[in-house]
Amino acid sequence: MNGEFLIRALLSGLIIAAIAVIGRKAPALAALVASLPLISILGMIWLWRDTGDAKLLADHAEATFWYVLPSLPMFLLVPAMLRGGQNFWVALTAGIALTFILYLLTIGIAARFGVRL
Repeated sequence: MNGEFLIRALLSGLIIAAIAVIGRKAPALAALVASLPLISILGMIWLWRDTGDAKLLADHAEATFWYVLPSLPMFLLVPAMLRGGQNFWVALTAGIALTFILYLLTIGIAARFGVRL
């Protein structure tokens, strides 16, 4: 592994760890930080730095948009299940499964409109 990869991994991990720490005292603030597209922005910066390829970056950013949409229902399903008394791991697994199914549907629907994901 090279040093650049480790820096990228550490920075990404620090963002995730900060969200968890903030969430202990201020869940809404942690949610705000988590909702920021920090990882996506870092990914775009690193992709640009690595390739300088505008088309590749544009394709990446557009695909990110389309993949964010089917991930949103998970953030409603998980809290609904938790508030309904469901176990955390079951709720999380259901949220992940729902997201995966919605990803597949999004890929199929997008293809019908000429969007290639």
